[in-house]
This record gives sequence, structure tokens and C-alpha cells, in this order.
Amino acid sequence: MTEHPDLAGLQRRLAEFAAARDWQQFHTPKNLVSALSVEAAELVEIFQWLTPEESARVMDDPGTAHRVTDEVADVLAYLLQLCEVLGVDPLAALAAKIERNEGRFPVPGAGDAP
Repeated sequence: MTEHPDLAGLQRRLAEFAAARDWQQFHTPKNLVSALSVEAAELVEIFQWLTPEESARVMDDPGTAHRVTDEVADVLAYLLQLCEVLGVDPLAALAAKIERNEGRFPVPGAGDAP
């Protein structure tokens, strides 16, 4: 089984990659959000004209699966770089958001008396 790298390690690799190419000067929040939006749009483009059924099977075609995987990686890379620049802990932010949503959107019938 392949071991997955940790989030901090991935962020460090992204930062080292950018630093080695002197790209960090371009990694402003505005630029990173713009790049994130573009990459998300490229992911949307893959699914744009598919039916719901076709979209559920998109990973069955190796060529399309490769494109989806690459775009997901691009979206995640820019999101992680944005979090690094802004000092946001993405896992803590997600956990807090899930907790807020659980309070905002309770399970139907969960509070009903038997």
C-alpha cells in the first residue's frame, strides 16, 4: 500500500519548488486565488456537458481519469499554497466548517422525541 505524504510535507514541497524557481514573488493571495479559480474551471470543463450518469463513470476512461486527477492536483496545490501564504490551517478550517454545518443542518428527525 502506498503511504500518503502529510499535508505539511506537501506544502513544504510546494514552497521549495516555488522558491527554487523564484516564483514566490508571484504567490500573492490575489494571484493564488485567481490561479485556483482557473484550475477549478478546467476541472469543471471536463464535466461540463456530461450527463449525471456519464459524470459518475468519468474515471472509467484512463485518458479522462488522468485529466481529472491532474486538475484535482492543480486545484489542491493552489489551495494549499494559498493556505500557506495566509496562515490558514486547511484541516482545522475544514473541521470547524463541518462542525458549524452540523449545527446549521441537523439530521432530519434526529431531535424528535420517540
